[in-house]
Amino acid sequence: MRIGLLGTGFWAQRVHAPALAAHPGVELTGVWGRRPAAAEELAHAHGARAHTSPDELFAACDAVALALPPAVQAPLATRAAEAGCHLLLDKPVALDPDEARVLDEAASRAGVASVVFFTARFGTHEAEWIAGRAEEGGWFTAHADWLGSVFAEGSDGPYAASAWRREKGALWDLGPHVLSVLLPVLGDAVDVAARRGPADTVLLTLRHRGGAASSATLSLTAPAAAAGVAVTLRGAAGVSVLPRRQDGPLPAYHRAVDALLLAARTGRPHPCDLRFGRRVTEILAAAEQALD
Repeated sequence: MRIGLLGTGFWAQRVHAPALAAHPGVELTGVWGRRPAAAEELAHAHGARAHTSPDELFAACDAVALALPPAVQAPLATRAAEAGCHLLLDKPVALDPDEARVLDEAASRAGVASVVFFTARFGTHEAEWIAGRAEEGGWFTAHADWLGSVFAEGSDGPYAASAWRREKGALWDLGPHVLSVLLPVLGDAVDVAARRGPADTVLLTLRHRGGAASSATLSLTAPAAAAGVAVTLRGAAGVSVLPRRQDGPLPAYHRAVDALLLAARTGRPHPCDLRFGRRVTEILAAAEQALD
């Protein structure tokens, strides 16, 4: 499959471009970015061509991978779908439910496959745990701590300059990860509430369709010593804890590419397709409204 890459930032350089270039089922055909010099440099590093416009890239590809801020991703992904390109998207697919709906409907009309890259859902051990716990069922409650220190005092990580993360905070950056774990196990959220904590910290509570309740603490401003991820389920089977990630994002992204290839070949939607990504955006928008 000929795949083009939209985006040239840290995540595109670290994960998207090297994973696509190394995948045996993919030809990384081109790169487009809002900074032409960065697109030229990234494309050259991986034997691809830098394109001067998104539409030029769409015309040369069977699919596109997006490594862009969500407000930029949604309209460009809609144009890519209308051009007949399969979609490998980042989370969240959009920051506005209407934009997510427009994108989902465009992909459906065009008949293109879509996969949204949630790191935990494509991690080997995490994916096995999620599938196993969903099959067991009988869960009464769950709690997640998803705490980062991106904007903590003294942080100089690669995302410290991320304007959209600074504006939207942990709810929109880390909330998709939490929902990608909880929804497949506990069911869709039918009631959403949220409260503010210190800085960008959000306390999120959900009631799920099957009757279970869950809560999550999300932050990008946690002290470095307090940062980390923990998800605990409690139910008829006892207590179960999400296993810690044992490999980096590259293997997970490789499996996301595998999922897109399979969905495009068979026509069977992947569980992490645009329909799921759209629902995540709707839930996060409801939580944001509760905060306001």
